[in-house]
Amino acid sequence: MSKKVLLSGIQPSGLPHIGNYFGMMKQLLADQDQYDVYVLIVDYHALKSIKTGREMSENIKAVVLDYLALGLDPNKVTFFKQSDISEHTELCWIFDNITTMPYLMRAHAFKDAEAKNKEIDVGTFNYPILMAADILLYSADIIPVGADQKQHVEIARDTAEKFNRIYGKTFKLPEALIVKDVAVVPGTDGRKMSKSYGNTIPLFAEYDEIKKAVMSIVTDSGEGIPKNVYAIHNLLRPASELLPIYESKAGKYKELKELLIGDLEKFIAPLREKRKEYEKDIPKALAILKAGGEKAKAVASAKMDEVREKVGVKVY
Repeated sequence: MSKKVLLSGIQPSGLPHIGNYFGMMKQLLADQDQYDVYVLIVDYHALKSIKTGREMSENIKAVVLDYLALGLDPNKVTFFKQSDISEHTELCWIFDNITTMPYLMRAHAFKDAEAKNKEIDVGTFNYPILMAADILLYSADIIPVGADQKQHVEIARDTAEKFNRIYGKTFKLPEALIVKDVAVVPGTDGRKMSKSYGNTIPLFAEYDEIKKAVMSIVTDSGEGIPKNVYAIHNLLRPASELLPIYESKAGKYKELKELLIGDLEKFIAPLREKRKEYEKDIPKALAILKAGGEKAKAVASAKMDEVREKVGVKVY
C-alpha cells in the first residue's frame, strides 16, 4: 500500500530559532518516515517580504543547510525550490480565472491588511491561490499547518472542488493536519519566541550566544520556579526529570539558567557542527535541492499536462 503524500512549504525567512524547531520543524522531520513527503522552499511566496535579491539568495541557501543539518533525508523527501517549477505560477493563473475577488476578500491575511489600512499588493491578495497551486500539483493528502493556516488548506480544497466541477475530476482534495501538541515556546521576554520580537535563541547558536540569550530570560522575583526558564528547559528534558531539580533549586535563578545553558549546548552543538560541515561545500548542498527540483518537476509537469488538456489549451 502506497504512503500518503504530505506537503510542507518553508519560508526562506532567515536563521531559525528553537521555537521554530520545536514548533514545526521537528514534526516535519519525523514525518519523513511515515509519508511520501514533499518539502518546498516557497521563495515566490517570500517575495512578499524579501525585497533584495541578495537576501533572498542567502536565505534560500540557509534553509537548505538548516534542514540537511537537522536530518532531512533527500532519499526519503522530495526537497525543492518553488521557483524551479514554473507549473506553480502557471496553475495559479488558471485558478485565478475560476476564483472571484469577493471569495479571496474573505482570506484572513487580506482582511488583516485591510483592517490596518495597508496598501495591499496583488501578491498578498492572491497568496492563497498560489498556495493552492503548490498543494494541488502534487496530489497532496495531508498539509501540516498551524491553526492560523487552516484557511489556506480550505481554499485549496474549494479551488480543487470548483475546478473538478467545471472541467472534470482532476485534483485530490487535501486535508489540513493541525498538530495538536505544537509547542508554543516562550522567548527570552516571556512572549512567544519570534524573530520580530528579538527574543529568540538561535537554533544553531554558538555557546556564547546561548549563554547571552539564556541569561537575559525574564524572571519574576516572586516565583520560586522561573516559568519561562522552565518552559524552555522542558523542551529538552521531561517534567518527571526536571521538576525535582527546579523544586530543589527554587529561587536559585542563576543556577537554573546555567543548567539550561548546559543542556541547550548539548542539544545545539551537534546540529551546529553538522551545519558547518554542509557549509564547507554549499554547491553540493544546492545540488541536492536541484535534484529534488528535477524529481518534483516530473510530477508537476504530468499534472499540468492533464490540466492543459482539461481546460482545452492542449491542441497538439
